Amino acid sequence: MARALKHWGWGYEDEQPSPQELRDTAGFLTRHLGFGSADPERPVPLSDVLLPPPRLRPPESLSAFCSTDGYERALHAYGRSYRDIVRAFRGRFDHPPDVVAHPRDEGEVQAALDWAISAGAAVIPFGGGTSVVGGVEGAACENYAGVVTIDLKALDKVLEVDPVSLSARIQAGAIGPRLEEQLSQYGLTLRHFPQSFQFSTLGGWIATRAGGHFATIYTHIDDLVESVRALTPAGVWESRRLPSSGAGVSPDRMLIGSEGTLGVITEAWVRVRPRPIHRASAPVRFADFSAGAEAVRALSQSGLYPTNCRLIDAREAEVTGAGDGTHALLVLGFESADHDVERWMTMALECCADHGGTWERRGSGNRAGEAVGNWREAFLRAPYLRDVFIAIGVLSETFETAITWDRFPTFHEHVLGAVTSALRDVCGGAGTVTCRFTHTYPDGPALYYTVLAPARRGGELEQWAEIKRAASDAVIEGGGTITHHHAVGREHRPWYDRQRPEPFAAALAGAKAAIDPTGALNPGVLFDP
Repeated sequence: MARALKHWGWGYEDEQPSPQELRDTAGFLTRHLGFGSADPERPVPLSDVLLPPPRLRPPESLSAFCSTDGYERALHAYGRSYRDIVRAFRGRFDHPPDVVAHPRDEGEVQAALDWAISAGAAVIPFGGGTSVVGGVEGAACENYAGVVTIDLKALDKVLEVDPVSLSARIQAGAIGPRLEEQLSQYGLTLRHFPQSFQFSTLGGWIATRAGGHFATIYTHIDDLVESVRALTPAGVWESRRLPSSGAGVSPDRMLIGSEGTLGVITEAWVRVRPRPIHRASAPVRFADFSAGAEAVRALSQSGLYPTNCRLIDAREAEVTGAGDGTHALLVLGFESADHDVERWMTMALECCADHGGTWERRGSGNRAGEAVGNWREAFLRAPYLRDVFIAIGVLSETFETAITWDRFPTFHEHVLGAVTSALRDVCGGAGTVTCRFTHTYPDGPALYYTVLAPARRGGELEQWAEIKRAASDAVIEGGGTITHHHAVGREHRPWYDRQRPEPFAAALAGAKAAIDPTGALNPGVLFDP
């Protein structure tokens, strides 16, 4: 029997802490943060939730894989942003889908899509449901006959492996662990590990231009896609499988980042590689974040291309147990399937030393790796911990962006100032905003900010909306991107409209009209409904 996912938060129902464990965790966190409640709330049980009756019923021919069950509709109503989890935690489901389809093959995907379009419904493709930007919510669909969510996770197979070209044909519904399990039988890996890896899918990564494990080079799923196949209201969209092509606008690039608005991605050929067997890692300390940033810039322009190059400011290092709050920390790592990487690590550490970096001598014990391990564990547990934060009245959310190196110092100061000011206005000055680099390029870093603040129970959404608005305005005003790897969804849409050139917006709208004339595919995402 398949494990049931939580209808309101991250992970499986059988992973929820017991009431005593939750109280113990609440006590620890409130002491550590200096705010929050040691008396955690409990989520509204699904049995107490009253969903509106479905406006559509699937025809008998689709009944074997379509559902109007309350749990299925609640589970597919939201992604997993702070706004999503707070609303679901309190039993508020604003726009649940009317029908949830679980097609078992591409033919059933086509049948569900055809029926939904003919019925005048909106269609929302659904992978792992891990969107943090409102990418799968059925908002802005009031003028449709209903909402049909097509969950692709039953399409989860590695269909074909080409060991000569190092590529694989994989169905879009394969979640990260399932995908890697199948590739491991061939000694291969996709090597794409976003924080949502446990639950997110290949199709979701492609649709949202997800960022993965590599901190330098091959950072986005874009770099790993060889060709894509999708079903659209106008027919099948499938690109030719090629290592590269200069033949006009790329059909793959139009689908990568399309967020379910141009078609339902069903499979893709992706570039894979032998699994790494050589690894080296080290935590490098810097007196402050700016000194660490200079070292990271030098590393990103050195041609060494470390696998991991994540700079964490002093406060975040302290919160995650990776440091004591007195220094910024660089989590540095190399790996290879082909050769020993110690030489590359040595050169990278010399580069860090040139910018004031220090580290413990590797091999002298376990302490040198403890900081890396602590940060990695905190990184993996963060989505689970946010559920606890909501229960104890702590506002916990993130936003991310990217900027060129020449503008980074001024940009970072501007964003920090804007968010700190918003925290002062919204939360009375309590709370923190921390920053880390998730990915680095020769011309600039991707910055990932985390906000922790006391929440007003019942007023969390309004609090976060004000903070999010201040942060997003600062990002766009400073010349950054509204998102480096979280996608646009509905929550980033106002700032995405300010970022994209008007002629491009018009061209994209023309493509949408040609492919999806009724505007049924994920209304409100990238395009007006």
